[in-house]
Amino acid sequence: MSEKVRILYIDDDAGLGILLNRALAPHGYAVETVETSEDALARLGDGGAYDVVALDHNLTNEVGLDLIPKIRSLEQAPPIIYVTGSEDARVAVAALKAGAVDYVWKDVQGHYRELLREAIRTAMEQEKLKRAAEEAQREIREARDRAETLLREVNHRVANSLAMVSSLVQMQAHAADSPTAKEMLRETQARISAIAGVHRRLYTSSDVRSVEVNAYLGSLIDELAITLSAEGRHRLTFIPAKSDIALATDKVVSLGVIVTELVTNAFKYAYADGTGEIRVWAEAVDDNALRVAVEDDGIGWSGEGEIKGSGLGTRIVHAMAQTLKAEIAYEPRPTGTCVAVKFAL
Repeated sequence: MSEKVRILYIDDDAGLGILLNRALAPHGYAVETVETSEDALARLGDGGAYDVVALDHNLTNEVGLDLIPKIRSLEQAPPIIYVTGSEDARVAVAALKAGAVDYVWKDVQGHYRELLREAIRTAMEQEKLKRAAEEAQREIREARDRAETLLREVNHRVANSLAMVSSLVQMQAHAADSPTAKEMLRETQARISAIAGVHRRLYTSSDVRSVEVNAYLGSLIDELAITLSAEGRHRLTFIPAKSDIALATDKVVSLGVIVTELVTNAFKYAYADGTGEIRVWAEAVDDNALRVAVEDDGIGWSGEGEIKGSGLGTRIVHAMAQTLKAEIAYEPRPTGTCVAVKFAL
């Protein structure tokens, strides 16, 4: 070995430390002996760069088991090999549970020194692998953090771009002469806003992999109330789930588009006089599923019969439902319409 491997041997018998150093020195090990736990912690705490600690069981006024957690609590603590002359296997088990990486039986003939040399070599190899794994994990975390930062920036830019597109569509709707064209452009604007809202949530979220459903739907409902105000003087209400529900990003996009289409249809067709309440519910159901419902107290529709308008909204709802693997049900009501979307989280 080009550099000596430094071993801190903690034993109240300094003579044994001298013998251990003589046995290990030819193999590239340098043993320093201390007799008390106070001296050991002082050496280790003063920045002593020891590769391994060999700790005897019987110390002055204490046992080595009491010292293991104190050493383990130090920054960059070296691996500990427990040395015990006790034939009680429970001592070795207790040492391993406390944080020692290995143990060696101390025999009176001194053969344990050769066993200790092999245990030190193995402990150093394990420590090298452990630190390499920790370094790899650190690099992975840093790479993940960089990727998440970049992804937040991408979501920020996408959200801004979609907001610009939404504004352009709104301007086009104001400039259009045809009522049909105005209506179609407003609906397009609402769809764009639904998707933009997801990206806004992502760049302000601590986890770019998911979006909190209550916060997203609440924001979406507020935007729809403004965007669709020309369709009628409706009161749009959101009733959130009782607990926070995180939903994967791709699922949130599909859910937002579905809710947008259902709310748009309710604005246009639910109330003959253009005035009424439209409610959006979110709730966790079964073991691991989400139910979102859009309901009104209007003229009512069961989902069967002739579709009003172009039918594009209905086709979009069914397409997004297939993406979510969701069930769409028109739930019976005495008055009005209730459309529920249910899918696994």
